[in-house]
Amino acid sequence: MAQAQDSRRLLAGKADALRQLHHRPQMLVLPNAWDAASARTFEAAGFPAIATSSNAIAATLGYEDHEGAPPDEMFAAAARVIAAVNIPVSVDLEAGYQLAPEAVVERAIAIGAAGFNYEDTDHHGPDVLVPAHLQAERIAALKEASHRAGVALVINARVDSLFHRVGTPEEQIAEVALRAKVYSEAGADCIYPFGFYDEQVTRAVMRAVDAPVNILAWRHPLSLAQLAGIGVRRVTFASGLYRDLVAPLKDTAAALRASYAPPHDPGTEET
Repeated sequence: MAQAQDSRRLLAGKADALRQLHHRPQMLVLPNAWDAASARTFEAAGFPAIATSSNAIAATLGYEDHEGAPPDEMFAAAARVIAAVNIPVSVDLEAGYQLAPEAVVERAIAIGAAGFNYEDTDHHGPDVLVPAHLQAERIAALKEASHRAGVALVINARVDSLFHRVGTPEEQIAEVALRAKVYSEAGADCIYPFGFYDEQVTRAVMRAVDAPVNILAWRHPLSLAQLAGIGVRRVTFASGLYRDLVAPLKDTAAALRASYAPPHDPGTEET
C-alpha cells in the first residue's frame, strides 16, 4: 500500500513537472518515442520530457494507425517506453480506444503516464469529428477523474478539423478556435491543432487560439525558433522521427538485396 502511494506521488510530481514545462520562457520540444531504445536516446540527449507516437508504435506492432491496434497492446508498448526513462512521458492515446474517460485515466496512471493526447476524430462512429460539446464533456470527465485519482495528468487536446479538411479553410480555422475554447474551458492544458504544414495556417491558428498550443514540427516550413517566436508553447513530431529512421533502412535493405544475387538455378525456371 505504501509503495503504491509513493508511486502515485512520484507520478503526480512528474505530471506537475510536465505541466510547468508548458509555461517556461522556452518552448517545450517533445520528441516522440516508439520503443524503449528511442526513449532512452531522447532522454540521453537531454530532453526534459518526451511523448509517444501512436502511429509509430502501431507500425512497430504491425497494425494500422487510427486505433487499428488492440488497446492492450498500445498501453503495453507505452508502458515499456515509460519504464525505460526517468523523465515525464506524454502518451498518445488517440481518441481513447472507446474507453470511458475514467478508464482512460485509470489505465494512463497504471502505466505511469504524466499526460496524454486525446483527439476528436470519430474513429468508430458516424461522424468525421466527435461533436465539440460531447468532446468537451469527455475532457471534463478526464480532468475530474484525474483529480480524483490524485494525479493531475496533462491533457493535450488534439483538434482534427484541419486534418480532415472539414469546410472551407476559414471554417476550419473557426472550428479550431471554437473547439480550443470549449476544450480549454473543460480542462485541457494544451491545444493541438493537427494536420497541416502551412506557415499561414499556423499563424492563423495562433491568432485564433487563446491557450497553450502544440504544433506538429516535423517538416514544418517554420524553424523551431520561428515557431517559438510566434508563441507556440509546445512542439511534437508525431511519427516523423520514426519515419526518418525507417527511410534510410529501406535504402539499406534495397542495397543489401541488390548486392547479393543468388546463383542462377535452371531447375527453378518454368517450362
